[in-house]
Amino acid sequence: MNLDLTGKRALVTGSSRGIGFATALGLAGMGATVLINGRTKESTAAAMTKAQAAAPKGRFEPAPGDLAVLEGTHAVIAASRELDILVNNMSIYDVKAFQDITDADWQTYFDTNVMSGVRLTRHFLPKMLAKNWGRVVFVSSESGINIPDEMMHYGVTKAAQLAVARGCAELTKGTAVTVNSVLPGPTWVEGLAAKFASRAKAQNTTVEALQEQMFAKRRPTSLLRRFETAEEIASMICYVCSPAASGTNGAGLRVDGGCVRMPF
Repeated sequence: MNLDLTGKRALVTGSSRGIGFATALGLAGMGATVLINGRTKESTAAAMTKAQAAAPKGRFEPAPGDLAVLEGTHAVIAASRELDILVNNMSIYDVKAFQDITDADWQTYFDTNVMSGVRLTRHFLPKMLAKNWGRVVFVSSESGINIPDEMMHYGVTKAAQLAVARGCAELTKGTAVTVNSVLPGPTWVEGLAAKFASRAKAQNTTVEALQEQMFAKRRPTSLLRRFETAEEIASMICYVCSPAASGTNGAGLRVDGGCVRMPF
């Protein structure tokens, strides 16, 4: 199986932590030069230091910028220069009742979760097509299929990502460029750990008890019955970016722990 990405340049958005950071380490381990992206120069620099410590032989470059706004996108594009691999990973999420989601909330979620990937893909995909090799991956979610009632705005933007990815894949016919989506299930990342710890303290219970409650009530279809790790999600993303995945295009690849009952 050819997983060698030596000589390739990869941008992983939102890679200062979580799934993005794990993906950056994975791609670096496969030989790629990986551009680390955080919203600020400070968060990007901290992630660069952490990545270099975790993978001393890895090649990393900074690409700071807030991709939810046009100016930040321009900064990331300028830092990236040429790319072979684009992983549209950056997104935000929060629990909020539908009736409380304001117009401003909807716009923020769309700008952050959808337009960030649209703008970058619009810039880099034609260049990949011109050289007849490239990988674009949208990190969507099982919530893009099973729209959660507790964070509908998140689910809707993840569904939109699936549509954008499939539409862009249609532009790659007859080439060695692929565009795919990866759909994680509930994943244990830094931000979620902090939220669960705060809730456990407020409710005088344990994080473990809240995790069990979450799968019993919110994700009862999960077969794993646990949160996945960022590394488990990154493994699929890295595979899709590799030469070995040349026959996979326009697909939605689930790493959802079995949450989605019907095939997608």
